[in-house]
Amino acid sequence: MKKTKIVILGGGFAGLYAALHLHKTLAHRAEVELTVISYENFILFTPMLHEVAVGDLHPGDITNPIRRLLRHARFVEAEVQAIDLPARRVRCTSGISGFTLEFEFDHLLLALGSETNFFGLPGVSDWAITMKTLRDATILRNRVLALLEEASLRTDPAERRQLLTFVMAGGGFSGVETAGALNDFLREAVGFYPELKEELVRVAVVHGGEVLLPELGEKLGRYAERKLLQRKVEVLKGVRVVGYDGSTVSLANGQSIPAATLVWTAGVKPSPAIAALPCRKERGRLAVNEFLAVPEYPGLWAAGDCAAVPNLKTGKFHPPTAQHGLREGQVVAKNIEAAILGKPLRPFTFTTLGQLAAIGHRHGVALVFGMTFSGILAWMMWRTIYLLKLPRLPKKLRVMMGWTLDFMFSRDIEQLMTVRDVEAMAQTATQIRRLSERRKAA
Repeated sequence: MKKTKIVILGGGFAGLYAALHLHKTLAHRAEVELTVISYENFILFTPMLHEVAVGDLHPGDITNPIRRLLRHARFVEAEVQAIDLPARRVRCTSGISGFTLEFEFDHLLLALGSETNFFGLPGVSDWAITMKTLRDATILRNRVLALLEEASLRTDPAERRQLLTFVMAGGGFSGVETAGALNDFLREAVGFYPELKEELVRVAVVHGGEVLLPELGEKLGRYAERKLLQRKVEVLKGVRVVGYDGSTVSLANGQSIPAATLVWTAGVKPSPAIAALPCRKERGRLAVNEFLAVPEYPGLWAAGDCAAVPNLKTGKFHPPTAQHGLREGQVVAKNIEAAILGKPLRPFTFTTLGQLAAIGHRHGVALVFGMTFSGILAWMMWRTIYLLKLPRLPKKLRVMMGWTLDFMFSRDIEQLMTVRDVEAMAQTATQIRRLSERRKAA
């Protein structure tokens, strides 16, 4: 029996929710083969990532294993290298030695998401920390604690100040939420270091626009700025980061900030695998029609951050947000099913329900169904809504428990990754690279 092969590239919101639908409707059929390929074997609930970075939640609280969610589908942990559309094949690399895998497809869903865009700025890609993955959050938390330890041993006030200065590049959701959470964590943790004073801590948000959180409008953006300023977070608007050498952040206005840490949240770009495709793009994203199909190549679909999905009401494109990606995944899965079964396709139509941001110290801002909320009410809405959206009951209970303990006790300040651990990881990476080189040579 010739099987219809459906391949989904990406395990984020769009890819996973497409796979979950097909898992229920087609995956159990003998004539259908469903394969999900992702470079991680879990889905990360990114809205809560900043809480992992400051220890409010444990890393496992906001991850769900894909294999557990998709028992009737084939899952492959691999990284996409190339997509051959005429041959209808996908080439990937997997394993510590990087061996090559190839997959044929009849229907291919591209849900590869996005990656950080450093815009070619000097030194930024080499020295900055990003906030897109679980590794990023873990690195940031351990770096903060390592810098506190080092600052406590220094005697020069200028050196201490530089070590305890953290610059956030970008005033969007990720930048503001990370800045608020990190500022709270630092000012609480510094109390356990008798050699240090809170006045040495400096957290700054550098934003190219005139209003923080522009997606929420000027009113909520101004409110978020006021609350951050009250918590001693500096807000530099109308200026951009243009370079970083690991110790000094250079700004477009000629000023500079001595800082040991730059957190980069100022831009994203589609996956390189998307850029190499001979298809029409819109600002780097794959152009699809209202059915989330790529018209030039039958059987090729795209959803999520890597897709430019037209909004039939406005004539523009839907924003690349999690709530859109989730629903795009569901709709494109239904259209793939319809295409296989010979049924009519349905267009994607969705209006943003709302957007929320936590800004630290149990405050938040929210725009829900056109109504604005701020303060502790918005913060409670943020926690309630995202808790409901977090997949699987065990994870919800873990997060609820973590939040409850957060009310009762102060945050832990143990450093789980030391300099010695980093050196060991580097040695392991070297061993893996040499193993891969020997395998290729053989």
